[in-house]
Amino acid sequence: MGTIQLTLLETSDVHGNVLPINYGTNQDAELGFAKLATLIKKEREKNAHVLVIDNGDVIQGTPLTYHYARFASDQANPMVKLLNAMDYDAAVFGNHEFNYGLPLLKKAVEESRFPWLAANLLNAETGEPYFGKPYLLKRFGDQGPLVAVLGLTTQYIPNWEKAEHIRGIAFKNVVETAKQWVPYLRHEWGADIVVVAYHGGFERDLESGKPTETLTGENLGYALCQQVEGVDVLLTGHQHRFIESAKINGVLVVQPGSTGMALGKIDLILEETEQGWQCKQKSAQLLSVEGITPDEEVLALIQPYEAATQEWLDQPIGHIEGDMLVHDPLAIRLQDNPLIEFINKVQMETAGVDISNTALFDNQSPGFPKNVTMRSVVGNYIYPNTLVVLRIKGSDMKAALEQSAGYFELHEDGTVGVSPAFTTPKPQHYNYDMWEGIAYEMDIRKPVGQRITRLNYKGKPVDMNRDYDVVMNNYRAAGGGEYHMYQGKKVIKDIPIDVSELIANYILERNIIPATVDHNWKVIY
Repeated sequence: MGTIQLTLLETSDVHGNVLPINYGTNQDAELGFAKLATLIKKEREKNAHVLVIDNGDVIQGTPLTYHYARFASDQANPMVKLLNAMDYDAAVFGNHEFNYGLPLLKKAVEESRFPWLAANLLNAETGEPYFGKPYLLKRFGDQGPLVAVLGLTTQYIPNWEKAEHIRGIAFKNVVETAKQWVPYLRHEWGADIVVVAYHGGFERDLESGKPTETLTGENLGYALCQQVEGVDVLLTGHQHRFIESAKINGVLVVQPGSTGMALGKIDLILEETEQGWQCKQKSAQLLSVEGITPDEEVLALIQPYEAATQEWLDQPIGHIEGDMLVHDPLAIRLQDNPLIEFINKVQMETAGVDISNTALFDNQSPGFPKNVTMRSVVGNYIYPNTLVVLRIKGSDMKAALEQSAGYFELHEDGTVGVSPAFTTPKPQHYNYDMWEGIAYEMDIRKPVGQRITRLNYKGKPVDMNRDYDVVMNNYRAAGGGEYHMYQGKKVIKDIPIDVSELIANYILERNIIPATVDHNWKVIY
């Protein structure tokens, strides 16, 4: 009889961040896989019984991963190369793993020296696991405890991703899948500890259980804890939250933020008994990378990829006449501005339509400086979106504008803030759209759902029953961000070129871009 301390280490939502820098500015930042690697090595020095898992959204998200996917995909995937070097035990698919298409994803899986776990991603024809491995089994010592890790991915991916990027894959309900596999791992394999690694978050408040979002099935972490018997630890992600030491129905839950800002660490004290190994104590903490020295091995491995990326980013492509910088992200969203108008103009010209919408995706978006480089483009348009032209009714247009209008809340002192619905539990600034080609006003003094007080097209009120062709990104066109009014609408045109590439080409062709604004919309408060 004896005891063992087992340490589980989780990375999640690293999104291609390796070096501790912000690519938009090249300034230092307290994030990145190189710092995580230092922490991982330190934990392995402390304890021989360590399991390291990536919980998804690792191969996409920075100019480095974009440059690799578009211009250097004949080489080894840089993020997989790093996970291999750090001897990861397993990885789980995130929704952004599919952004660059199945060929690149399958190549990444083939290059991995660890399994990718996907119990609820099935072959649509055979019903077998699409990527082969639903779970991982690892025994610590000859007669030591057997640990099972079940991999699950948010089932909501078909609502966002391009159809060709997930063709042939059936995304099954994560709770029902866990109910199938957890008893199997416990009873058939005799697992002493069951860990569920789920690329998804929580749909309910961790303490009260009250819904914190529309229950679409995107995040089912709370349901997994409440409805699936036999789970010891739930590793989560997707929402970019920092969660440590929380327990739901006895299940220890962890979520280590995003971009490599923290490492999730779970310590389990296991005791050998006549009934087998029992978990006597479990605790968790998030290890911040702040002040941590980046790992030299990781820096050396990523250097060739990084050098090529930096050379590409610094290519000059044109000039801005006027001001397209982001001085205040909230101000950008309160009145028409040159940056958003420019992106909408690119979309309209590319698509050949006269109505468009787009978003300021992140509060860190810098805008365009006087001298524009590729760094400027990817620093503002951070997702590998493409464009879709949808045919929608005027009533759909108004419903979409009302959805966006819910972004704001009016404080008692008359100042404007952002509604918790767009910040909690996950910042969703990218779900507030601004339009070109129509004229509209939002009065946020009015209740949510009744805020669009003017909506015109070519000087006349929008006809609620008429068809309008609108260009938007593929995420939004699929209904992403609770824009359900777009789902099932006729696709008039699909433009399979990244919007960042379209913006760069537009600037290259013209060289000089005037910063213009026609004030076609405003927010009243």
